[in-house]
Amino acid sequence: MLILFNKPMNVLSQFTDAGTAGSPRATLSDFIKLPGVYPAGRLDRDSEGLLLLTDDGRLQARIADPRFKLAKTYLVQVEGSVDEAALEQLRRGVRLNDGMTSPAKAEAIDPPELWPRDPPVRFRKSVPDSWLRLTIGEGRNRQVRRMTAAVGLPCLRLVRWAVGDWTLEGLAPREWREVPAPSHR
Repeated sequence: MLILFNKPMNVLSQFTDAGTAGSPRATLSDFIKLPGVYPAGRLDRDSEGLLLLTDDGRLQARIADPRFKLAKTYLVQVEGSVDEAALEQLRRGVRLNDGMTSPAKAEAIDPPELWPRDPPVRFRKSVPDSWLRLTIGEGRNRQVRRMTAAVGLPCLRLVRWAVGDWTLEGLAPREWREVPAPSHR
């Protein structure tokens, strides 16, 4: 079984919250009531978009393992204006504190037609924002945010749109659907 889930902002990519005492944080169990499925990879709490879940351990490993370099595409709203120099840096790879990233596919895009974010992205009249589409094959911790910051474009909103050939197309936030799982090779 393979599940595509449009994870909202401020939801943990796990079924339980082993974090701080006090008010519990939202988890996958608030949205998905299927026994035996687990996330294949993760998506930060402050990020939105496509999260894959499966009941197949081999498929989970294949999706999540960086050795398979499954492309992940993100729609990223950044503070500032995206210029060709920043895009070229992203395309060549960016030096982060844990080493160089692999080259990314990067392009400036028009603001995509997405659902409103809750809470909304802060708006500042004096600072422009813009959007880019970034595709990476790695999965380092907070990698996209760190990459855009490294080229002078702090991330305001991050939406994972696709993992491999699977996309968010037709899925509203909080919605999920089952799709055919690929056969093992």
